[in-house]
Amino acid sequence: MTGGGRESEGGEEEVRGARRIPGPRGAADDLDLASVPLPPLPPPGGSAPDEAVPEQSQPASASGDAPESGAGEPEPGPAAEAWPEPAPGPEPEPADGHPRPAAPAPEPAAPPAEAWPAPDPEPEPADGTPEPPAPDPLVSSAPVVLPHQVLKALLGAWALSACSAEETAAVEDHLTGCAPCADEALRLRDAVGLLHTDGSLDLDATLRTRVLDGCFGRRPARIPVPEWAAPYDAETARLDALLRDIGDSEWHAPVRLQWFEEERRVSRRTTVAGVIGHLMAVDGLLSAALGLDDPLDGGKAPLDPTERTETYWSATRRPPTRAVREPWRAQSHELIRTASFAGRNVAETSVSYGAFALPLQDAALDRAFECWVHGGDIADAVDYPYPAPSAAHLHRMIDLAARMLPAALAGRRSAGLAGPAKDLVAAGAPGRSLHLEIEGHGGGDWYIALDSPAAVGAPERAVAQVALDGVEFCRLVAGHISPVEAAAGQEGDREAIRDVLFAAASLSRL
Repeated sequence: MTGGGRESEGGEEEVRGARRIPGPRGAADDLDLASVPLPPLPPPGGSAPDEAVPEQSQPASASGDAPESGAGEPEPGPAAEAWPEPAPGPEPEPADGHPRPAAPAPEPAAPPAEAWPAPDPEPEPADGTPEPPAPDPLVSSAPVVLPHQVLKALLGAWALSACSAEETAAVEDHLTGCAPCADEALRLRDAVGLLHTDGSLDLDATLRTRVLDGCFGRRPARIPVPEWAAPYDAETARLDALLRDIGDSEWHAPVRLQWFEEERRVSRRTTVAGVIGHLMAVDGLLSAALGLDDPLDGGKAPLDPTERTETYWSATRRPPTRAVREPWRAQSHELIRTASFAGRNVAETSVSYGAFALPLQDAALDRAFECWVHGGDIADAVDYPYPAPSAAHLHRMIDLAARMLPAALAGRRSAGLAGPAKDLVAAGAPGRSLHLEIEGHGGGDWYIALDSPAAVGAPERAVAQVALDGVEFCRLVAGHISPVEAAAGQEGDREAIRDVLFAAASLSRL
């Protein structure tokens, strides 16, 4: 073949498999070029290879002569097929007047591989569901292979959800086959659950009681703790838990103890260790009543709680440190153990406080109250949360204070600090009363006899009413707030109300 794509002259032999020459095309003027789509362009950056243009040939005419220029069209190849076939126009009449036979339609030619065809649509699966998209070739789906030590070091970050996707997959794959790492991962995940800044890390104050109740319910103790000693047992345990958490330097944190004397508030400055020494010195009164060793020398120490505390502090050559915790805790354990073994009769053993005496069951309740109050003083000094006792224990503490109010009121009347009695009655008879209504935690109703400690408070003889929150009433009895600040609601005899509130504040002491 020549470069022009024509057959050489004289070539009359028909080429096997050659296509017939198609009919003539319509004139270019007959086409609507605006409706003809443009052919696809090759990708930028290079020209089409030489193989993209196939070799073209044209069969010889029936007469054997080479066709003249414009007499026939070249065989349609891939390049020609890129243009749409125009609509056929009317067949022109031949020059000799004989009709020309109709040419058969050309067979479609398959485009070569070098052409730029449009991408074929994705084949649909047999069941009709679309196939998932192909994965991103830049992201590897293979798990990251890391050594055991590296995976073990990543457990903390994995528990905090701080690992990357690859590291997370590697760690979780490792945990399915490594039991020690799986156990450590569970412990770390449980620890992460406690890392909440909006909540307290302290255990519930009733947890110890609930655990013991559950244990005793399954197997009762052979020698149970007496019910009247349970508040003292619980409050000493709570305070000991607080002391375990503070550092060495916090044992020297300043603590200001407050109480009322007569009509004014007084205070004393000490340290955390000094407060524990004070509790141990006053608890020695109960130890002496049970026949145990007194922390002060040989029973010669005074009975008044304030004097005992001053004696202990002055006998200490050095400022007390955290070393005072062990003897205080050992003393409280010994008191509870001895009371448990002694039986029921020990509850009525008299414990002398110098100016007054209490039965052992009330003295233990008094020590539980003071342990809670001073535990709160220590917690305030070291910036530590310290909730109130359980409702049942707080109710018993309030009941003890309410039972002590008539005697305190009579003592203030004898000292000229309270109004005179207005209606004396026989011992055991109902007399004028004040209705003390304690609301909230550990609350209840008490009727305080106003004119005589031997009289009985009765609702029908109530001449006044005072409403207080349970914790606020305990703070009043401890001398931490003044009587004016304590009353939330007052109704009735104003003098009776004032006398009872100041009598409650006078129960406080160092």
